Amino acid sequence: MATRLLIVADTHVPRRARVLPAAVREAASGVDLIVHAGDWVSASVLDELETLGPVLGVWGNNDGDDLRSRLPEIARAEIDGVRVAVVHETGASLGREKRMDAAFPDADLLVFGHSHIPWDTVTPNGLRLLNPGSPTDRRRQPACTLMTATLSASEIRDVVLHEVSRD
Repeated sequence: MATRLLIVADTHVPRRARVLPAAVREAASGVDLIVHAGDWVSASVLDELETLGPVLGVWGNNDGDDLRSRLPEIARAEIDGVRVAVVHETGASLGREKRMDAAFPDADLLVFGHSHIPWDTVTPNGLRLLNPGSPTDRRRQPACTLMTATLSASEIRDVVLHEVSRD
């Protein structure tokens, strides 16, 4: 069995976009699980994504008490044999792999956000680090982005970074 993931972070609705981009809603309709690494800003985004499918998410530094009361700071789940952890912030990019190996020794995949910069690396201990960027605020990146991936038989496969057009 395989589980298809939509991986998003830093949606910042309504600050960076008035509504969730159509590309995010469309991608969510084609997956089994939506993973959100924080900075939703409005609980309406969580509500909307929950109507589209199961959500594994965390709160970020821009999320208020309404989201913090519904979401953990760190989320963990085992999905098709892959031990997944989700957190909003991992600190500076320099030394990230070593820090995350130490912080998440029992995970196979760590999804994070905060920087709005897409990231896909593997640590020395084999932990896959994924940051989908932001579908609403590209900052210094060439485009807004989200990721999709498939988890199956203890493997992380088909990780794809997708550009998101602003509606």
